[in-house]
Amino acid sequence: MTEVSRRTRWLTDTEMLAWRSYIVSTLKLRQRLHRELTDQHDVSLTDYEVLVCLSQAEEGSMRMTELAQLLGSTKSRLSHQVARMEEAGYLRRGKDLRDRRGVTAELTQQGERLLERSAPTHVEGVREHFVDLLTTEEQLLVGEVFSRVLAHLTELED
Repeated sequence: MTEVSRRTRWLTDTEMLAWRSYIVSTLKLRQRLHRELTDQHDVSLTDYEVLVCLSQAEEGSMRMTELAQLLGSTKSRLSHQVARMEEAGYLRRGKDLRDRRGVTAELTQQGERLLERSAPTHVEGVREHFVDLLTTEEQLLVGEVFSRVLAHLTELED
């Protein structure tokens, strides 16, 4: 056994079950929600998430760097995604009026209409495949746990 291997804190069976269950279920949940949105509204889950973020932003507009942070995306990946969505007419890019160097993404009326049509499908999917499977106490616990994980990961970015 190597020195590194001896120093590694390997996962216990309980820890491994928690980790693998989280990873696989998260991937499968996102695939399911994506499939429901694309089948019924021809919009991907990642595009839907961009629409949601912009709809919640002041005046439906947000700096690209802020949007990338909210989505856990890179600026480069988001730029390609936004270009596709702009071409489809769901949003438009512009200059940040507060800082001319910054670029913003802004929701268009077509993007708002797509979000209005697809939101019920997404919410029903989230309920059916996640929320309704948990008790209220479990929902609170999951929220608390992943808020702590998010805070930890956010601190590491600073």
